Amino acid sequence: MSVKSIIAKIYAQIRCHALDRQSRRTVEIQTQTLLRNVRRAKDTDFGVQHDFAGISSIRDFQQRVPVRNYEALKPWIEQMVAGKKNVLWPGIPNYLSKTSGTTSGTKYIPNTPALLKAHLAGARDALLFYIRESGNADFLNGNMMFLSGSPELEYNEAGIPVGRLSGIVNHFIPAYLKRNQIPSWKTNCIEDWEEKVHQIVQESSHADLRLISGIPPWVQMYFEALRTQTGRSPAETWPNLSVFVFGGVDYAPYKPIFNQYLPNHVNLVETYPASEGFIAVQDNLQGLGMRLMTGYGVFYEFIPMEQYGKPDAPRLHIGEVQLDTQYALILSNPAGLWAYDIGDTVRFTSLNPHRLKVTGRTSQFISAFGEHVIVEEINKSIAVAVEKCPSVVQEFTVMPRVSPEGSGHEWYIEFDQMPDSISDFRHVLETALQAQNRYYDDLINGAVLQPLRIYLLRKGACRTYMKSIGKLGGQNKFPRVKNDDSMRAALEEWVVS
Repeated sequence: MSVKSIIAKIYAQIRCHALDRQSRRTVEIQTQTLLRNVRRAKDTDFGVQHDFAGISSIRDFQQRVPVRNYEALKPWIEQMVAGKKNVLWPGIPNYLSKTSGTTSGTKYIPNTPALLKAHLAGARDALLFYIRESGNADFLNGNMMFLSGSPELEYNEAGIPVGRLSGIVNHFIPAYLKRNQIPSWKTNCIEDWEEKVHQIVQESSHADLRLISGIPPWVQMYFEALRTQTGRSPAETWPNLSVFVFGGVDYAPYKPIFNQYLPNHVNLVETYPASEGFIAVQDNLQGLGMRLMTGYGVFYEFIPMEQYGKPDAPRLHIGEVQLDTQYALILSNPAGLWAYDIGDTVRFTSLNPHRLKVTGRTSQFISAFGEHVIVEEINKSIAVAVEKCPSVVQEFTVMPRVSPEGSGHEWYIEFDQMPDSISDFRHVLETALQAQNRYYDDLINGAVLQPLRIYLLRKGACRTYMKSIGKLGGQNKFPRVKNDDSMRAALEEWVVS
């Protein structure tokens, strides 16, 4: 065992023990976090307008600061982007994280040293929890792959650096990890995703890769490129590969695909990073959910989805949440986002410590007929269908069909491996979705909706679609759910049956 591995194991025990102690003081820590951030921002334009000087409790904050999404905060954010000081947070942002919004176009999320510190802490603590739980620190002695956006930054007219969050964070990776990092800086700066993946394979196919991190669909694309260029599988290429760190999407629909690529000894480590904060990390090997990281300087609130969008919807702090309830996640961070609706929905799987699962997006559901089917229900249903009708799904999306001839749900599915019977697959999928959602079940049994339809997409269709809209690779994800038919015309071009 190397000295590096020994030191990492000792540090993992110390750090994780400290995080365990923090998990017993979540309400206290969260209250302190909010009040500390409020004090720092009391003299900003936003702080003066919302009487931050008079805030001494969580309730005070909630009474003064309404929940806002990006569009509602945009007038303040635009002033920060333009270089005005002391708008939402003291000074001007050190960086602006550029991300794509579904309603706002390109979004610019302010970043400060405190927020960047939290992002680095999240990545570090995820690995430390893994080391403590598994006893494996040998991956530190080999190469580590981080599939991310380009670290090249642009500068806006106010002189503020702008880039993708993963690219910004790349500038702050500790030196002891950079020595083993793949891809190289030059390759990582390639903007064209397909060319970038090709070059990454060239650099990594003879490396001693032991850890890989990235969003599952793009790691899958990398593995496919490896097989095409070398004729070898990941298991054959990297016998010492032992850790796959992922986040951003539900892993369940991708599991059959990665079972073909990864040997059994590769452990999965899930994380929940967002441009607005590093929210949660997996702290166990049993898949029990991710621990909410309450000590990273971000204050969290939770709105029950049954009341989401109502003017009097309750805003719960961490001490008020319950198990197995869908919540919209609201956060206030040390960069000036106050009571910010991040657009994600979560469900707690444990309250001691607080662990959660990401269940979808507040904007990603189907309720064209009052069924309110959410992403989590859709992912679970297709996972059941894949298991009962052995097959491998590459990607899919679901959207409503409103028609005088009969309304219902349409599933556009790209299979990597077809089931023996599409009819059986459709029946299992329908039954599973009815079991997940009683409203959908009532509408089907009441003949208000017709049974779901499946349209088969030719291979490569979903990636072609993402490329056509300029969102291939990086942190971009194929939309699983649409509450309208805005994607239908584009996808029908690739329907084979």
